[in-house]
Amino acid sequence: MKLAFVGGTGPEGLGLAMRFARAGHEVAIGSRSTERGEEGAQKILEAVPAAKASGGANADVVAGADVVFLTFPYSGQQPTLEALGSALDGKIVCNVVAPLEFQQGVGAVALNVPGNSALQEAIAQLPNARVVSAFQNMSAEELQHLDHPIEADVLVCGRDAEAKQVVIGLAGEIAGVRGIDAGGPSQSRYVEMLTSLLINLNRKHKTQSTIRIVGL
Repeated sequence: MKLAFVGGTGPEGLGLAMRFARAGHEVAIGSRSTERGEEGAQKILEAVPAAKASGGANADVVAGADVVFLTFPYSGQQPTLEALGSALDGKIVCNVVAPLEFQQGVGAVALNVPGNSALQEAIAQLPNARVVSAFQNMSAEELQHLDHPIEADVLVCGRDAEAKQVVIGLAGEIAGVRGIDAGGPSQSRYVEMLTSLLINLNRKHKTQSTIRIVGL
């Protein structure tokens, strides 16, 4: 498939793109500027020399994409989706956004979202897209260590069952990772909030912890 990463020049977007490029997918790295998107694509090619990778402005890379990943900070969600608008109609959109902020002396703090979750807000902004959420809890650093499997579960939320299965399948292409259907859009709130907990645990214990669900 062709996978586009909106705001893909950050560590999370690049890490996911590297993993999926290694699995054989075509990846397109988007940014607010064409130049930064192209620089991101070059980083993919350096990490995965055989990759089929391109870069450009966000609006350009989503054209022709089978799945679009939103990999930017929560503060950019509303304006970015407003700018893309109908370009995402009919597409599977995977929201990787976790609403949080960093407070001095406290660390990462989960934000209260008026729509209850970043996913629910994205669905409201993109009524004609097939929006789900996933990958918020994965370490960007670990994603870019391509020679190592990641022992993790990816919780996928949304109301579009087929779109969730596509993203669950993609998660399973990362060595060591299992994708799990975690329910509807309202459940994404709890998955998103776990991100701040994991960041703080990692800082305290100097590690890269993640989520694993037992009993399934």
